[in-house]
Amino acid sequence: MQKMDKIAEFAEITPSAKIMTVAHGWRAKCLQRLVRLDLPVPETVALPAQTVRAIAAGHQVDAAAILAHFGEGALISVRPSPENPDWGGPSTILNVGMNAAGHARLVETHGQAAADALYLRFVQSYATHVARLDPDMFDAAPSAEALKDALRVYELEMDEPFPQEAGRQLSEVLRSMARAWEGTTARLLRQAKGAGPEAGLGLVVQEMAQGIGKGVSGSGVVQFVDPLTGQPQVTGRYLGQSQGRDALKKTEAIYLTRDPRGPSLEDIAPGIFADLVRHGAVCRVKLREEMQIEFTIEDGRLSVLDAVKVARSARAGLKIAVALAEDGIITQDEAVLRVEPRSLTEMLHPQVDPRGPRDVFVKGIAASPGAATGRVVFSSAAAQASAARGEPCILVRRETAPEDIRGMHSAVGVLTERGGMTSHAAVIGRGLGLPCIVGASELKLDAKEKTLTAPDGRVFREGDVITVDGTTGEVLIGATEMLAPALDGSFRTLLGWADAVRDIGIRANADTPTDAATARQFEAQGIGLCRTEHMFFEDDRLVVMREMIFADTSKDRAAALARLLPMQREDFVQLFDIMQGLPVCIRLFDPPLHEFLPHSREGLRELAEALDRPLSEVVRRAEALSEFNPMLGMRGVRLGVVLPEIYDMQAQAIFEATVEIARNGTSVVPEIMIPLVSARREVELVKARVDAVAAKVRTKSGVDFAYKLGVMVETPRAALRAGEIAQHAAFLSFGTNDLTQMTYGLSRDDAGRFMNTYVQQGVFPEDPFHVLDVDGVGELLHIGAERGRKARGDLVLSICGEHGGNPESIDFCRKAGFDYVSCSPYRVPLARLAAAHLALQDRAASGKR
Repeated sequence: MQKMDKIAEFAEITPSAKIMTVAHGWRAKCLQRLVRLDLPVPETVALPAQTVRAIAAGHQVDAAAILAHFGEGALISVRPSPENPDWGGPSTILNVGMNAAGHARLVETHGQAAADALYLRFVQSYATHVARLDPDMFDAAPSAEALKDALRVYELEMDEPFPQEAGRQLSEVLRSMARAWEGTTARLLRQAKGAGPEAGLGLVVQEMAQGIGKGVSGSGVVQFVDPLTGQPQVTGRYLGQSQGRDALKKTEAIYLTRDPRGPSLEDIAPGIFADLVRHGAVCRVKLREEMQIEFTIEDGRLSVLDAVKVARSARAGLKIAVALAEDGIITQDEAVLRVEPRSLTEMLHPQVDPRGPRDVFVKGIAASPGAATGRVVFSSAAAQASAARGEPCILVRRETAPEDIRGMHSAVGVLTERGGMTSHAAVIGRGLGLPCIVGASELKLDAKEKTLTAPDGRVFREGDVITVDGTTGEVLIGATEMLAPALDGSFRTLLGWADAVRDIGIRANADTPTDAATARQFEAQGIGLCRTEHMFFEDDRLVVMREMIFADTSKDRAAALARLLPMQREDFVQLFDIMQGLPVCIRLFDPPLHEFLPHSREGLRELAEALDRPLSEVVRRAEALSEFNPMLGMRGVRLGVVLPEIYDMQAQAIFEATVEIARNGTSVVPEIMIPLVSARREVELVKARVDAVAAKVRTKSGVDFAYKLGVMVETPRAALRAGEIAQHAAFLSFGTNDLTQMTYGLSRDDAGRFMNTYVQQGVFPEDPFHVLDVDGVGELLHIGAERGRKARGDLVLSICGEHGGNPESIDFCRKAGFDYVSCSPYRVPLARLAAAHLALQDRAASGKR
């Protein structure tokens, strides 16, 4: 048999040793920092990833040389130390070196019970993690008899006695841990957490500090912030006569601080408790982080075994980052970079308390974050009735349509069987800040019987209470404990720091005064998209809208619209008043007219009665307005060209509101946006009429005002012909929802049915409605921006589709020279922080400070 090469590549962890995170791992580097801080760390040596990889390949380590560092008869532990703690690793092995002789010595120094417990623990750990024997054979509670049984079973299963030589024990432990790291399952698990395929494992070998013995002896963990809120608070557990993290597993563990509910470490050993608090403060300042300290007490002597970054919720992470910056421990820029932009969504809305139970009955697409509990309702009317009674409700629909907006306003959450990330329910839900789950295709919805059947057969009826968790996409049975939004001073402070460094504007999509107020609350720099059609679905306006649709002449249409004019004007007055001089970009009417008509026979009959017209005439008109493909039909600017009275009325309402707000002392320059443009002539026709309306309002009011006219680029042709379109437009705002739809030839409402399969099979890297396609759609944006700016140097460029809040899209827009992005109000904080991250990363990459 060929003798294996011996390697001795390891280093004692001292203040000056060359310990590197990339070679020896995070735990080794952290222990060195603790040593440099003069914390009582037991003697430790570190094996680099190169050595561990060689061990896995079959090379033998010089175990005797490692053991020599600790002295004759010392017990040691072996812990994993990958480069990143999130990558996991094999289980820690304690008490390596324990044998019959060591057991006999411990009986004399610590007593029979303690010696039996230590030896049994090592035999159990070695048998299951190193020899890979069945854990069920070694799960007895500590006792002299249990120890004898464990040694007997080991010898029976392995055909040899339990190894007594410390060098062999250590060699086998190191080999087992090295090979476990290289296993296929372990590799896949860590790669899923971001580890590269060649990620290595370091190991640390540390002298045991026994938490079992005479006097005050035990082990525990301590941290100095609440992991859920981030507030300063000493938390943790301590368990006498224990090792490792036993205190977190055993119910008999005691508190750290004095507590009326029971004994505490502060009562038992106040001096040791004070030392722990002092060590925690030193770690916070010198390691620039809130740390959780693992400690052991042996006969009144404190040892610090390890320190890890405190696990924390998103809200706690933000609070900690701001507190560290305010105390001068880290810079404001570093605090900004420490908070992941997408984590802010957890703070803007109520969330299901992670500490409570979750009875999940179906999972869908998490389309709008937050959580809400309410009674199930199956129609907008039922939602409005429920809200009128003061009962929170969850609106459940196969899919929502524009006429469901009133129901969505009345509900506290939305659940749909169909749809994707940019379906109607998802877009409106995000705009309203309403928890929303779409595409829950495993549900069976019976609107007629008003029942909802879960995949496991459970049936829910109207009035049953459920909880939608729009952050995870899970629907839960009954009510759950909630965490309130965390829009506190720390939240606003961090975003203020972010605003100081970002270099692109952030506006909000806002359709109502409520949306605008939310946008102001989140400090958006204006409204980048106001979809005026949402204002027409209120009951009193819907009747007038339908009268306009059924009008036979231009004069009759204008007469009906005249009744809508004061309502529209008041809408804009409120928006302008809330935004207080910030820019407001108003998109003219966009949807096809059939969306304002009832879809059922009963609804058409009620409409015939309201209009005092024969049912047959109402049905004929509704059928005449229906289209095979409404998304590509009579909508947007096409309505403005064919039925110009609609845009005339809206322009007049905008300008009269501008005059009224000016008289109240607020100056505003409204931005009017023409939707779904594909040809220059469309812009010319609408512009001529808008200019004429402006002139008329100026003459009638005697007040001069300015406004900007722009185009929403939603068709590929508009992007390609942006040069000639820009000649008549002060700004181009790219509507990436429809532009993605038309570029791909996909329906954003139906793509969710197959999108997961497409992404899983690599057809698309991501859902293009969720993450901007920078190659295809992005090229159209580049072309449109370049040709538009070439034709008009002062052209303002933006995107206002749902992509506007995505960090990837913001990065694209910054690099393409766009002036701002616009997104749902509740995504404004995320966009502000993401833009700051990108600016800081660019600054670091260029070497600027």
